[in-house]
Amino acid sequence: MSEPSDAATGGTEPSLEEQIAAYQREFQDLDPQVEQVVSALQRLNRRMNVAYGRQTATLGISNAEWEVLKALVVSGAPYRMGPGELAKRLGLTPAAMTHRIDRLANEGLVTRERDETNRVRVIVELTHEGREKWTEAMRMATVFEEDLLQDLSGEERRVLGDALTRLLRRVEDTQPDADGRLSDLD
Repeated sequence: MSEPSDAATGGTEPSLEEQIAAYQREFQDLDPQVEQVVSALQRLNRRMNVAYGRQTATLGISNAEWEVLKALVVSGAPYRMGPGELAKRLGLTPAAMTHRIDRLANEGLVTRERDETNRVRVIVELTHEGREKWTEAMRMATVFEEDLLQDLSGEERRVLGDALTRLLRRVEDTQPDADGRLSDLD
C-alpha cells in the first residue's frame, strides 16, 4: 500500500487503495479489481477535465465551449449544425446549448444564421477564428495526452484503448440514456 493520503490526516480525497479498502470494509461483496478500474477511470476523467479546463482557459474558452467547437469540426466541412443537433450530440438541454452558442458567437468563434432552405431553422457554423481556436486547443491537448501516456508502450496503449472502447460500448448499449442525458429515472 502507498503512504497515507491527505484524507487520512484531514485532506480531501483518500488514495485509491484507501478508498477500495474502505469500500471492502463496509461492503464485503465488492470486487476490488472492478472497483480499482471504475474508481481509477472516474478519478482520471475528473483530473483530465481539470487539466483540459486549465488549457482552454488560457485560450479564453471553457471546456464546455471547446466541446461545441469539437462537435462542429467532427461534423465535417462546412462545420455547420443546428443547435438541436449540437445539444443532442453533446447531451445538453437546448437552453444549455443556447448559452454556449451565445458565448461562442459573442467571441466570434461561431456564427448563427437562418437556414436558407428553411427560414425557421437556425444553423451554427464554425468561423475561421473558431477553427484556429479549436486547432490550438487540440495542439495543447495532444501534448498533454502524449505526456499522460508516455510510460505505456505502443502495445499497452492499443490494449488499453481496445479495453476502454469495449467498456464504453457496453455502457452505451446497456444504460438508460436520453440523448446523452440521464433519463428521469424516478
